[in-house]
Amino acid sequence: MSKSTQQNQPFDVVVMGEILLEVATDLPFGHGVPAQLGISGDALNVAAAAAAAGARVGLLSVLPDDDLGQAIAARIRELGISGELLKFRTGQQGVYLVHSDPDGQREFSYARSGSVGSTLDPDDVDATVFSAAGAVVAGGIACAISESSRAAVLKAAALARRFVFDPNFRPRLTSVEDATAALLQIAPRSYLVTPSFPGETSALLGCATPQEAAAKLRGLGAVNVAVTCGAEGIQLEGDQLSSWVAAIPAPSVVDQTGAGDAFVGTLTARMVLGDSFPVAARYGAAAASLVVGGKGGTGFIPTFDQTRAHASGAPEGAQPSHA
Repeated sequence: MSKSTQQNQPFDVVVMGEILLEVATDLPFGHGVPAQLGISGDALNVAAAAAAAGARVGLLSVLPDDDLGQAIAARIRELGISGELLKFRTGQQGVYLVHSDPDGQREFSYARSGSVGSTLDPDDVDATVFSAAGAVVAGGIACAISESSRAAVLKAAALARRFVFDPNFRPRLTSVEDATAALLQIAPRSYLVTPSFPGETSALLGCATPQEAAAKLRGLGAVNVAVTCGAEGIQLEGDQLSSWVAAIPAPSVVDQTGAGDAFVGTLTARMVLGDSFPVAARYGAAAASLVVGGKGGTGFIPTFDQTRAHASGAPEGAQPSHA
């Protein structure tokens, strides 16, 4: 298919949210500590995973109209993501610092308040593009960074044929009350919601088990729910479906940044491309366990061949005791 023909085709997946400049260190933050620059943020990580899983992906985000913005846009295209939906405005690029220890655990520091990315608003959401996409993905972070960005997410949810929402609760960005309100407002419009257990299911839903959280979200109107349970696996609930997908051990753990995003992006892409919910979720689990072998949110994005091979080679595993 020619490039011009591709541009006239609907996106398989559209992701929306803020892109951040990533400053990563192996040592605790301090003067003179060596650092590596990268481009990350949950929206980019999800989009990169979806593109690697075989989807045609568009990314709606606002970048600064300067050399840095162009460098970020170049990285987006390098990851196989279309730049057609990117917006460029005068403003400050959001930044985060991350220190990862040898076990992949992370410490974050953010400089994103009032960033150019937070100027995303409903006028940026093209109704034709969003209603034609196979799926639209947004998260709680996009809802938390500004009122205009949250309004853009709500508009996208109303337009999308399949809306995927990752609560991605960040206490430094928003309150429990506001994050809960966003989730309860968006869940009824969602094709898929992906909360984490026990953090988000307890704080935002008041639920003690993955199954209870999934039942509550389904009761609100969410079509499918994938409750991620860290190193154990994922509880899936949908129409006439209740299934457990075991986590897949990581061959190498360098940095856990982006693992959850890789799961969401891969799962969404594979469902749009025709895989069943459980099969797509297993591919998502495989991608997440490979991503942690790279440094930074997009330091290593596995190809779908790598993800499929990793998923095929791992044992299925048993259901955990909290089920």
